[in-house]
Amino acid sequence: MILAIDQGTTSSRAIRFAADGRILGVSQQEFPQLYPANGWVEHDAEAIWTSTLETARAAMDEGVTAIGITNQRETILIWDRATGQPLHNAIVWQDRRTAELCAAMKADGMETDVQARTGLLLDPYFSGTKLKWLLDTVPGARAMAERGQLAAGTIDSFLLWRLTGGRVHATDVTNAGRTMLFNIHAMDWDEELLKLFAIPRSILPTVHANTHLFGETDPALFGRAIPIAGMAGDQQSALIGQACFKPGMVKSTYGTGCFMLVNTGSEARPSTNRLLTTPAYQIGKETAYAIEGSIFVAGAAVKWLRDKMGLIASSEDTEAMARAANPDHGVTIVPAFVGLGAPWWEPEARGLISGLTLDTTAADLVRATLEAIAFQTRDLAEAMTRDGAPAPAAIRIDGGMSQNRWFAQFLADTLGTPVERPASHETTALGAAALAGITTGVFADAQDFAARWQAQDRFMPAMEEGQRARLYAGWGKAVERTLA
Repeated sequence: MILAIDQGTTSSRAIRFAADGRILGVSQQEFPQLYPANGWVEHDAEAIWTSTLETARAAMDEGVTAIGITNQRETILIWDRATGQPLHNAIVWQDRRTAELCAAMKADGMETDVQARTGLLLDPYFSGTKLKWLLDTVPGARAMAERGQLAAGTIDSFLLWRLTGGRVHATDVTNAGRTMLFNIHAMDWDEELLKLFAIPRSILPTVHANTHLFGETDPALFGRAIPIAGMAGDQQSALIGQACFKPGMVKSTYGTGCFMLVNTGSEARPSTNRLLTTPAYQIGKETAYAIEGSIFVAGAAVKWLRDKMGLIASSEDTEAMARAANPDHGVTIVPAFVGLGAPWWEPEARGLISGLTLDTTAADLVRATLEAIAFQTRDLAEAMTRDGAPAPAAIRIDGGMSQNRWFAQFLADTLGTPVERPASHETTALGAAALAGITTGVFADAQDFAARWQAQDRFMPAMEEGQRARLYAGWGKAVERTLA
């Protein structure tokens, strides 16, 4: 058995998988989201660690032979090497506090060089400017970093450090590739970018392939030492869990945000449509890249409907309400609560609701929220096509919202492309388990794992082209208003 640690934006989970992919045990804990200022999002790193350790212990079994880790990617923190204690809350990928810095760097013409080296755009979404902010703002941090007393890293690095009792400071290519400090062509930290952001190389983790024996757990944690044999950022882990190992295969994950990746094979293909070029995985000697589109708000919009608007009691309510809504409700919601992601990359944009009338109901607003996420997915798909990606035969979806059958069908209708849901819905965690399994010989290789992938549902487009075009045009107008 393999234990997958899935450390996400709103919860930590541990899932125990059998070698055939069956789920044998699950534990999950939510932890608080911290909003210290407008556009700022933080996590208490100790809350992340505690929830991770407790869920891992709850899902653990004596038959577990390896651990895989997957995590929210761009969230970053710094900690004291001697004590292991964080010096500040982790700054979350959604955080926009460095928007002004990014805008100034763009104005100075730096984005072209940054994109050429990293495949990323100058945006506060990525870790580099967050790390600079921590070193410049936390009292004593930069001096400690210069003396070699600090460690920095994304959440995978922090968990690895804690799980190994402070013996290992490492990360993998997919997480490193989201920092804006990593050269995705040389597959190493980029000295010019480290100078640009004033980041001492000594505080950064060692970078390994996704299939690597990163270390062993401290025996005091689980009663014995267990190999940590695979790591990947959550979206690449989902790509692996969806067995998208062939160029042209696409997956779209609907968690807090939405992240769509198309495998481009061994070519790091640059985007001219403000998408991202990113390492997809490094398994053994094979390195694959992907083009990625990132939507900041997907499931977070459903959470907003529940927690802030009080329109639903649980996310499961959205399916029935969407079916009950007026199909011609005329409402468009642009959920730009923390800015707009790809292909717009406008951090200062904020949410908008248009088309309200006295006849608008709660069900209409719920349906419009789900529709917005499908429209944003089409934005990404069309940008990928303009970047030269082939039209996919199907899009494999996962994440919490993928369980909503109304949404899955509307997504197929909006895209005009078949949508597939896998038999195993825990694809992000499954990807981490697959990596650990490949490293330890549970699977012979990636293709051995891919041969086990099965689709549970396939949703075929059923909407007339005229209606599809009309709805999408309405979305485009609403986005124009938001950007204005």
